[in-house]
Order: sequence, then C-alpha cells, then structure tokens
Amino acid sequence: MSLIETLSREASHASRALAVVDEETKNQVLRTIAQRLRDNASGIIETNTQEVAVARENGTGEAMLDRLTLNAERIEAMAEGLETVASLPDPVGKTRHLDTRPNGIEINKMRVPLGVVCMIYEARPNVTADAGALCLKSGNAVILRGGKEALTTSLKIASIMQAVLEEFNLPPQIITVVPDPDRGLMMELMQQDKYIDVIIPRGGEGLINFVTDNSRVPVIQHFQGVCHLYVDKQADFQKAIDLLVNGKTQRTGVCNALECLVVHADIAEQFLALASKELRERKVVINGCEKTANYITCDHVISDSDFGKEYLCLEIAIRVVDSLNSALDHIAEFGSNHTEVIATEDERTGAIFQQTVDASVVMVNASSRFSDGSELGLGAEIGIATTKLHAYGPMGLESLTTEKFLVNGTGQVRT
Repeated sequence: MSLIETLSREASHASRALAVVDEETKNQVLRTIAQRLRDNASGIIETNTQEVAVARENGTGEAMLDRLTLNAERIEAMAEGLETVASLPDPVGKTRHLDTRPNGIEINKMRVPLGVVCMIYEARPNVTADAGALCLKSGNAVILRGGKEALTTSLKIASIMQAVLEEFNLPPQIITVVPDPDRGLMMELMQQDKYIDVIIPRGGEGLINFVTDNSRVPVIQHFQGVCHLYVDKQADFQKAIDLLVNGKTQRTGVCNALECLVVHADIAEQFLALASKELRERKVVINGCEKTANYITCDHVISDSDFGKEYLCLEIAIRVVDSLNSALDHIAEFGSNHTEVIATEDERTGAIFQQTVDASVVMVNASSRFSDGSELGLGAEIGIATTKLHAYGPMGLESLTTEKFLVNGTGQVRT
C-alpha cells in the first residue's frame, strides 16, 4: 500500500472514531490546542521565518509571501479562531422533523459529518489550524496537502495538534499533513475516492482547475476573488470612500480585497476626484476605462478585455456606468461569484442589487473584507465556495456536514 493510500485509509478509520466523540470533548481538545499554539509561538515563527526567507530567495511574489508569513499576531488569531470554533454549537447530531406519513412512519433528518475532507492549498500555513479545527468540531478527519513553501510550518502546527489529540486518546490521524509536496502524490491523493469524501482546493485559478479536472473525488471550488464596489448615484460619499480604501488597501493579497470600482456616471466627476486622491495617497495603481480617464488621471486606460483581473496588490480597475443595470451587467460578466458590494442610501436599490447579483456574499454599505467566516460569525472558515454545490460562500461547521434521513416505523410494509 502506497503512502497516500495508507494516509487516506488511516484518516477514514480516524473519522469513524471521531464521529462518536461528544461535543464537550471536542471543545476541550480545541481549547487545549489553542493554548499549545500560543505556548509554541516562538518555535512556529522561527520555522516559518526560515521558510519565508527561502521563498523570497526563490522569487516568490509579495502577495504569496504575505499569505505564507506567520507572526505573533497571526498565531494569536489562529488560537482565537480555535477558541471561537469551540464556542460554536456543534451541528453534528442535530435533527429536524420533516413529516409523519399517513401510514404512521416518521421522517426526520440528522446532520452528520462528511467523513474525510482533503484540503489542497498553496502557502497559508494558518489553513492547517483552521481546517483542522473546523473538521474536528464537525466530526471530520482532514488530510492537508499544502505547497512546498509552507510545508515545514504546516507540519510543525500539525504535530502540536496531533500531540493534543493523543493526550485525549484520539487518533492523531484525524489531522494529517502530507509530508511530501511531490505533485505525483497530489495526483494519487485525488484518486482516493474510496477513503476521501470531498476535496477543497484553496489557491490560484490554475490549482483549482487542475484539481477539478483530475479528481475522482467531489470538489468544492474556491475560484479567484474578483470583488467589486459599485458606488450608486445615491451613495454617501464618505461611506463609499471608506469602503473603497478598506476593501482595497487594508490587506491586498486576499480573496476578499476589492479589485474593481464601478461608479454611476451621475456622480462620477465628484466621487472619482475624491477616490483618486485617497488611492494616490496609498500608492494604488489606477486602471480606468475611457470614461474614467475623462475625470481623473489613470496609470493605464483599459478596455473590456482588461477587466476581471485579480490583482492581489495595490492596483485597481475603475469603470463608469450609466445605470444600476449597467453595473449589474458588468459584475455578471467580470465577477467571480465571490463578494460584491454596493454603496447606496436607497433601500430599494440595495435590495435589487442583493437579489440580482450572483455572488456568494452580497453586501450593502459594508466592506468586502467582512466576507470571511470569522467575521460572519462562523468561526474560522475552511474556504469560500464560489460554486453552489453543496455550499456557497464562507464554509463553516454546518457546511462540513450533510443530512441523512431517519425513518422510524412500527412494522409498516409497502404495498
């Protein structure tokens, strides 16, 4: 039996052991792991610093380096994320009554774990802790296959988590990191449909397409985050500026950062002057359509084919549109079903935007940076699904479960 088949088989066995663990035990495990991460923060940072240095020497881009880097604040955020997950209600075992049939049979549904979740991701060593916590609380084992850039850091985090599992007499295989980044092993991992129930890839579009095209295991896709802010003609300018600056510049290398600003023509002259000033002060490169260039100086004047890009840096596209419908058309063509935002003081316009836009998160007068599992009250997220089966948007505990039918009778037979 190969390494990958062995790891997958062991994870499947571990998932069955975890399925019968009570909620309080799972919560104690998570709280203990959170404290151990704090206790070992200096060692994690030392390991991570060495990996970041190697990645930088190899020419890794700034956006990827940001995702790869851990510091004291990010480790504390990881620990707090685990504690948040521990504080959330456990969905496993929750039942709901559907019907009592005329023949007396009772129909219920119960939430159950998916089984074994496989995460394939680039950089982001924090995914090891986030995914491990969410899968543990939702009763799933998890297999983590990260990129080579963060492998040593991920293994160190996993070893801390596994040690705590063993302290609670739980199999350490509940959380498994594939110890070799070889691409051939990833291919083999994607064929383990006997043991793995779902694969969730997190990373660039190339990685997600590769996994989708080659996996025999069902895939929940998390495509790029081309997020828009539409500033309506009835927007509050200061609110809109705050949404723009926060969404574009707070943290650029993340999927919920803004990549495009769409502005109604009726307020374009006044608003774009304010927006340009704020963006220039923060050294944001401005790529504007021809109409935008009539109002402000653009670094590049772009055509339709240049929209729809995920910059992941201090760069933004801007388009001026004549109506709400034109804004909706632009987002439908160039959005990525991730997160879309409108700034407007008109309640009806906001409602139309939320009803019409096809995205997993649609916001009115709130920053795109809130499109995140912890910010939306889910605890740490395992990913943001941009396709609709079986989850859409930030995936928390409930998204890592499914429902099975419970049918109770008193001896009825079908005639």
